[in-house]
Amino acid sequence: MALVDLVMPKLGESIMEATILKWHKQPGDPVKMDETVLEIATDKVDSEVPSTTAGVIEELLFKVNDVVPIGTVIARIRTGAAEPAPASKPVITEPARETNTQNFQDAVVVESTPKQPAYNTAKPAGQPANNNSGNRFYSPLVLNIAASEGISMTELEALPGTGNEGRVTKKDILEYLANRGRSSSTVSNRENREMVIPLAKVESQKEYTPNNNQVGSYTGNVEIIEMDRMRKLIADHMVRSKQTSPHVTSFTEADVTNLVMWREKVKKDFEKREGTKITFTPLFIEAIVRCIKKFPLINCSLDGNNIIIKKDINIGMATALPSGNLIVPVIKNADQLNLVGLSRQVNLLADNARNGKLKADDTQGGTFTLTNVGTFGSLMGTPIINQPQVAIMAVGAIKKRPMVIETSAGDSIAIRHMMYLSMSYDHRIVDGSLGATFLTAVAKELENFSPSREF
Repeated sequence: MALVDLVMPKLGESIMEATILKWHKQPGDPVKMDETVLEIATDKVDSEVPSTTAGVIEELLFKVNDVVPIGTVIARIRTGAAEPAPASKPVITEPARETNTQNFQDAVVVESTPKQPAYNTAKPAGQPANNNSGNRFYSPLVLNIAASEGISMTELEALPGTGNEGRVTKKDILEYLANRGRSSSTVSNRENREMVIPLAKVESQKEYTPNNNQVGSYTGNVEIIEMDRMRKLIADHMVRSKQTSPHVTSFTEADVTNLVMWREKVKKDFEKREGTKITFTPLFIEAIVRCIKKFPLINCSLDGNNIIIKKDINIGMATALPSGNLIVPVIKNADQLNLVGLSRQVNLLADNARNGKLKADDTQGGTFTLTNVGTFGSLMGTPIINQPQVAIMAVGAIKKRPMVIETSAGDSIAIRHMMYLSMSYDHRIVDGSLGATFLTAVAKELENFSPSREF
């Protein structure tokens, strides 16, 4: 018999931790190869973690709601056991582990590899974390903040924690800093100079909670509904985006009559031949991709003073979920897909999103986002940038309106299918001239749609 470690799997390029939502197995339970052991959640998507071997669950190393770094051992499975090993009482313990100073998503960006803080964070398995323990576990983000703000280990150990088992959370240490005042020793701390973090930047990443709204009492006939986990993440992401990027929104309109008439004409044959429906979304994405190739600066991100122009064109599409929440699956390498390929990807990702079948990688790596506010009847919108991207486009409802059109015989009035487009962009990178020019280019692509094209 042997013990096999079950580790927190890699869930995406930028995901560095996951939260345990539910254990499907307990110590002593048999488990088959690829059978689900637990459910986990990231700030992008929920996933199931299957067993990597067949055997019996020996021990679970974390509890529900624990936040676990990627690659950490979360359970141990005894292989070759004919039957579950007897146990007096299932115990969930936490393993000893070394602090990983790699930054988590949306955490601090370090330009050079930081030196490891000289804090002893190892914690013996089974030893509970409490405020009096000299070996209390601290997350890498808490350690980074402590090191950059000159907080000694003695101060850290004395700091009360509101997290699971008395752990010090990001909120705890930020509140402590607000009361303590910034120490001038931060600037003189040369050893940790590369990890110096402006306090304002850290505070801007504070999690979005009802307490942030400063609402202390409720009057009248009200119903109080607590945000679910996903809504809290969305709220936090939106607040941080507004704090990070100076938003500018430009508007234009497009005559999409040719596009509408063409889709109406071919949609039945398209579905019959290709086995998938053609919606407006892949047509919009096709136009966006063509314009990104002409204006590559739209397809970038900002890292300090460096502009990172993305060679891959990965289009995120905002998708409403049955719960009322929002998720943004990503069409990878959209520039390499024809209209049929785009339609298949759009429909597949949308269906998987609504049915809870998205993988973590399906929401990673987006370089530009499209949101169709017209789906719900809105004429236009001012979308919030999906960080770390620098632009997001919204398309409104298509409406018939009388319009003045130019013909060889002169101006005339005709009924046309019109649509408003809007684009919010990061004014640190995208100026009004580029933003408006790109938006107009997309509108022209849609207006010049050939009514005789093949699909």
